[in-house]
Amino acid sequence: MKRYVQPLNPIVTGMEQDGLTSFQEEIRDIPDLVRLTFGEPGFNVADSIKARIIESVRDDNSHYADSQGIRDLRNATIHYFNDQYNLSYEGEDNIVVTAGVSEAINVVFQTLLNDGEGVIIPEPAYPPYFAALALARGKKISINTRSNAFKLTPEMVDEAVDSANVPVKAILFNYPSNPSGVTYSRVELEALAAAFERNQLWVISDEIYSQLTYDQEHTSLAELIPDQTILITGLSKSHAMTGYRIGFVIGQKDLIAQAAKIHATLTFSLPKVLQDGALVAVTSAAHVADEMRDVYKRRRDMLVPRLEAMGFQVTNPEGAFYIFAQIPADFGNDGTGFAKRLANEGHVAVVPGAAFSKFTADFVRISYAASDEDLLEALDRMEAFVAKNRE
Repeated sequence: MKRYVQPLNPIVTGMEQDGLTSFQEEIRDIPDLVRLTFGEPGFNVADSIKARIIESVRDDNSHYADSQGIRDLRNATIHYFNDQYNLSYEGEDNIVVTAGVSEAINVVFQTLLNDGEGVIIPEPAYPPYFAALALARGKKISINTRSNAFKLTPEMVDEAVDSANVPVKAILFNYPSNPSGVTYSRVELEALAAAFERNQLWVISDEIYSQLTYDQEHTSLAELIPDQTILITGLSKSHAMTGYRIGFVIGQKDLIAQAAKIHATLTFSLPKVLQDGALVAVTSAAHVADEMRDVYKRRRDMLVPRLEAMGFQVTNPEGAFYIFAQIPADFGNDGTGFAKRLANEGHVAVVPGAAFSKFTADFVRISYAASDEDLLEALDRMEAFVAKNRE
């Protein structure tokens, strides 16, 4: 007898695997591959953080923690970011501790959005944004920033809102940007903040790379327009704690109280042992981000001229640890095909630009979070690959 099975959620079944993970899956078995694909620091977690986690395990902190995050961590984190970026949050009621920024994005979308409401996403952008928005039944309103060296302008915001065919609720704004590495001066952000206010947008400000800003001080939108900014950040990039999954949603108390309901449903709480380590990160180990930033800046300055000499068109990154480069003109405009050939023939893995936007199909993203040795080897291999295929 045939058994009837109800269909699955069409939003989920209609999703494609994002280009970041699917491309890495495709090339995973290529031998002797230097991988410049990963968006995670190639540093170890500070010894003081690891020691506190080990101590917490030995103290048998194996039970449920406060769903919103342990109080000491919430208060210390608010103090940390207030001090870093001249913010004015009061304390523990302004923050939810999430399982990384990935959960944070889902929490915020599901807190803000009614079915069919629009969110502006400047592109290129981190691919999981799109899946999280679909799950929240929101509508993506793309802005192509390629013509302005991947920088958003107030005029682009106004035009996107005016031309949208759905109600526009929010903008998801990431800076320094993954994948381009661009960021914004205080003057630029003040102009954008005025546009966000003018259009009455919630601002979901993903500032996870803020402490890896090279050539200027980072200005947070949570300082400029605190009432409508929802700050998303965490410890993955600043403290090399990607696997520990410590993220934060920070905002006004009324909104955080609602976001905490979604978080409690999705995750309930993070392990207390990891939160104890995070408490060390935002108190006595705050300096590690500065040390990593200096290394990344040096690596950027090493990579950019050699890539340009190969014929790549590079937008000089001002933060994070990525170079987003247009492939050499004599290789055409298929960044995905270029990345596949580079992996198979040159044994260097980079990410196709199409993973981040349809507008950047002739680009690749190159991560310089790898070691100096791997980066130098990768550059030598890329130079050999490019030279060979120009013969």
